[in-house]
Amino acid sequence: MVVNTVRKPVDSPRDRAGVLQIDGAHGEGGGQLVRTAVAVAAATGVPIRIVNIRALRRAPGLAAQHAAAVRAVAALCDAECDGVRLHSPALRFLPQRLHGGEFEIDVGTAGSIALVLQALLPAAVASGERVVATIRGGTDVRAAPPVDYVRLVLLPLLETMGVRAELSVARRGYYPRGGGVVRLALEPTARLRPFAVAQAGPVARIEAHVHVAHLPQQIAERMAGAARAELPAAERFDATVEVCDPELVSSPGGAIVLRAVTARTVLGAAQIAQRGVPAEQLGQAAGRMLKADLQAGATLDVHASDQLLVFLALADGPSQFRASQLTAHASTAMWLLEQLTSARFGVQPTPAGMLVHAQP
Repeated sequence: MVVNTVRKPVDSPRDRAGVLQIDGAHGEGGGQLVRTAVAVAAATGVPIRIVNIRALRRAPGLAAQHAAAVRAVAALCDAECDGVRLHSPALRFLPQRLHGGEFEIDVGTAGSIALVLQALLPAAVASGERVVATIRGGTDVRAAPPVDYVRLVLLPLLETMGVRAELSVARRGYYPRGGGVVRLALEPTARLRPFAVAQAGPVARIEAHVHVAHLPQQIAERMAGAARAELPAAERFDATVEVCDPELVSSPGGAIVLRAVTARTVLGAAQIAQRGVPAEQLGQAAGRMLKADLQAGATLDVHASDQLLVFLALADGPSQFRASQLTAHASTAMWLLEQLTSARFGVQPTPAGMLVHAQP
């Protein structure tokens, strides 16, 4: 039995011009709702208006990284926009024809490049054309995935769906100064295949990718060692440690990204270095997150379980995956995608987590 755990309320209303109005405070009510909404609007051609943007946050309205994400997607589809400014509580997004090209995107702060990519990637894939984007901002900042998670986990998962993309990090950027530079090169996607992986299969290897800037190398090594201690001793474990050139990075920082490569999927976990938080604590947290997904037999990790949903809604066939848990982000994304597309989601509880179904 499949239980639909996303309680779909009355459909979002349309105004006389056919613009779909979306409540930005629904569910988790954060920036992901805005990013996903404009990405899907661009991909489907549905005009939208988002109100109550981040209404319950301490600093409501659009932050710099949200505005940068909207502008990036707007450039891909020549959208007519208004309200795309700092602290704006509402915006209107009227997409035109999607197209490829080369784009320059500057968050303007240490705002997350990875979150801009969350909005840009679905629209870029849907364009069916080559897209090259250079993005400036924060590569590894709190409350967002590191860009290495996008590079090492999200893009390999998308590759199984037919997406060919490369992400290169020219320069790291940390809070508060930012200054990171990332380049995305996405080849035309003719067909977005479904992701139907109900069993992860045996683990081939586990990788730790750790980097620091303006910090001793031993801090990165301690992060990797602590993560290793949390993971199954029988599994192959490879650690890569990078010490960034201090001439290229203006602020101290670092991150750890773990990746488990299995026979049928890729699982990840990550932690961002924080002042006052021991390296061992960061490594342990990342290791425990990955271990929980491995023990649950997950085929998508906790973060990929919400980040991949938009692609499942746009795929040309039904998808399914196993997750150890679904976050509030995921539930909100399912609700939103059911408003903007014909996709429907179902969740079937299992002894170790849940099996999620997506029907475009």
